[in-house]
Amino acid sequence: MTESMAPGSAVRTPRDPGDVEVAVSAALAGAAEVSAAYRHPVTRHAKSALDFATDTDVAAERAIRAVLATARPGDGVVGEELGATGGDAARRWYVDPLCGTLNFAAGVPAFGVNVALVARDRGGERVLAAAVADPLTGEVIWTDGSRTRVRGARPGVREEDAAPTPVTRLVNVDVDNGGRAPALVADAALRAAFAVRVASTSLALAWVAVGRQAAYLTGASVDDSVHFLPGVALCEAAGCVVTDLDGGPVRGGRGILAAADAETSHRLLARLGALGGTSPLP
Repeated sequence: MTESMAPGSAVRTPRDPGDVEVAVSAALAGAAEVSAAYRHPVTRHAKSALDFATDTDVAAERAIRAVLATARPGDGVVGEELGATGGDAARRWYVDPLCGTLNFAAGVPAFGVNVALVARDRGGERVLAAAVADPLTGEVIWTDGSRTRVRGARPGVREEDAAPTPVTRLVNVDVDNGGRAPALVADAALRAAFAVRVASTSLALAWVAVGRQAAYLTGASVDDSVHFLPGVALCEAAGCVVTDLDGGPVRGGRGILAAADAETSHRLLARLGALGGTSPLP
């Protein structure tokens, strides 16, 4: 016997693991493919001069889709490598099977697997579940839209709450997506207050949610993004301050700024304003 759910929801049995567990299982399935192939010969499929996918990207996405097809056969899926399926489904999974492909191919241990479920209805859209997995540690950071937790974070601790904090003073900047964010890397005033690093995977966005980074910036949009939507969902549910690069709403805005606290967000927005463009600060 099944339980009747709200419009746009999956029909589930009482034994159903729930959307969070499906997201976690899917992310771990992709992560297993990635970890098994790490530092083995890589077959590259060029997208542009400096962008490519590998056989592992495709294998990881297929593994994720297999989990979703079994657990949520009526949902749509938008994947980085295999495109969109499911048409106008009210529930859609966003899948980035290997974020940090260039790192993976070079044997650099900084990449992640991103999965998020978004529900759309007349009231708009909301994230029901998201999970970001680190294939090399087996750690998964997940959210149900209201809280963020870390699974496999420390030996002997199965799960713990995410706790964003600016204490590390690490600010990671994505320079691949343009905009004003890359200018912060060379900004002397910012570097006097923060240790600025260059991000090469959106796994660094998830690190803000769990307190390993003070902030993350990118010129890319979160809207319908397989790369950034899962990490933004983790940060928002963890209580981070998430805006666009002008300090406005991140959805529909210009870029993404996820900060561990209001003071860090304020300081970064001030520097962005000083470097060109608008700023919400006096």
